[in-house]
Amino acid sequence: MNIPNKITISRILMIPIFMILLSVPFNWGTLNIGENELPVSHLIAAILFIVASVTDWIDGYYARKYDLVTNLGKFLDPLADKLLVSAALISLVELDLAAAWIVILIISREFAVTGLRLVAAGEGIVLAAGQMGKLKTWIQIIAASALLLHNFPFSYIGFPFGTIALYLAMIITVVSGVEYFMKNWHVMKGSK
Repeated sequence: MNIPNKITISRILMIPIFMILLSVPFNWGTLNIGENELPVSHLIAAILFIVASVTDWIDGYYARKYDLVTNLGKFLDPLADKLLVSAALISLVELDLAAAWIVILIISREFAVTGLRLVAAGEGIVLAAGQMGKLKTWIQIIAASALLLHNFPFSYIGFPFGTIALYLAMIITVVSGVEYFMKNWHVMKGSK
């Protein structure tokens, strides 16, 4: 249990707090941001989500720099990312800030890639995430953050940045999933 793994676990432990802030109707007031209102509890949840997302970069950097990459970390890090982003996207659907069909496409891709990785692991093959997969994760985080902040600061000029970012996240998520399967299809063909 090294420092990068502890950071990853802290990211997982932030998820229930994040979910409570979004789902419990705290009456902490609202902020007017352009055409939108941002409940203070959503602002706090968005900040927590952003902090948790940044820990993804911190634990990876620390693990690589100090040669602390472990099998536990290889398992927990992508799991923490998927749990955090999925929790945010599902909450956004519940709050009517994201379209359900987009979120279903994004989460379906995550399940499919995880399934492929499980098949590969059964064959003794480790499938690393590619650059498109890492880009996909960061665009998902940017989109979720913008939507959690009710499109702040873009709401002041009426620009739907969060929605556009979510559509971009969906496109890159699907493209990266197709690319990942094409690159690693040999695992499915060669499995027993």
